[in-house]
Amino acid sequence: MQYFASQDYENIFLNSTPLLDVRAPIEYEQGAFPTAENLPLLNNEERHRVGICYRQQGQQKAIATGHQLVSGTTKQQRVARWITFAKQNNNAYLYCFRGGLRSKISQQWLHDAGVSMPCVQGGYKALRKYLISQLDNATSNFQFVLVGGLTGCRKTQLIQEVSNGIDLEGAANHRGSSFGAHALPQNSQINFENRLAIDLLRANKAKQKILALEDEGRFIGSVDIPKNIFTKMRSSPVVVIERKLEERLQQLQKEYVIGMQQEFSSLYGNSEKAFEKFGDYLISSLLRIQKRLGMPRWTELQYKMQHALTTHKATGNPSVHYDWLNQLLVDYYDPMYRSQLKNRKDNIVFRGDYHACLQAINEMTSKFALV
Repeated sequence: MQYFASQDYENIFLNSTPLLDVRAPIEYEQGAFPTAENLPLLNNEERHRVGICYRQQGQQKAIATGHQLVSGTTKQQRVARWITFAKQNNNAYLYCFRGGLRSKISQQWLHDAGVSMPCVQGGYKALRKYLISQLDNATSNFQFVLVGGLTGCRKTQLIQEVSNGIDLEGAANHRGSSFGAHALPQNSQINFENRLAIDLLRANKAKQKILALEDEGRFIGSVDIPKNIFTKMRSSPVVVIERKLEERLQQLQKEYVIGMQQEFSSLYGNSEKAFEKFGDYLISSLLRIQKRLGMPRWTELQYKMQHALTTHKATGNPSVHYDWLNQLLVDYYDPMYRSQLKNRKDNIVFRGDYHACLQAINEMTSKFALV
């Protein structure tokens, strides 16, 4: 058969092309792409054994060992899964780590089963290298405007609303604060970078000249923003959303309480386990800032939170969390972010409510488009 391999990395990502990742699960877990599905040629143990054979006895013996390990029913089952994927995604590409032997074997087995699927030239490594180049070029391709404001000002919502917004927290699957985790684990550093790079690629293709980003710290949960991008963010203009305390409290209740309870319910159903997981999320989030709060304030907040959880569980009323949410804002988040804004005062170019800030960013974007 003729092996067809594509180097059109740009359109693979721009078109959200389905990707069949035939690497071992351990490789996939270390880093993958948003549209990739892992259906491995070799599982972790098989890959390990083939690798040992390759180092000790060479390539040909390793290939023979691989075919011996993946044969008969095992081979049939794996090819059947690939065929199912191919039928569901007729424009898919497959890849292994370097686009070498595993890709060719997978292509051959699919071909033998009557299915043609192109592979990615250079495999995962080439795709990853291409995305890293998008991160490296971001500071020369774009200017940034940051959206700032106290906690609960709907900064992320504004980023998602503007046409030139880059949602860093969405790419990280984390809201960036101590209470920023979601029910599902956040993305790994590599997966965060991959998603961010694809967003930047799309912005560049759309000929955006200025990007709106949320005014983040260097770390979003356990991932960190690429150094070159973060350095430019520190010197970029800031638009600050201003919002009343009561409205911000309602926003926190919506995100930290109602939204998170729904996330855990979607995973575990409307069960006692779901509420227990939700409670663990709140308690562990508060524990993360114990030192910064100091023991007296942390103890008081923990008591209020535990009382709210007990009442919430008994009554089903989420508004009982207002007391500790109010204290969290007034005693912790607001002083911390006001201090950060004070240090950035020379970068602040506009202050106003949500809609005024939205208009200001749209006007800045239009001016850049004319340059």
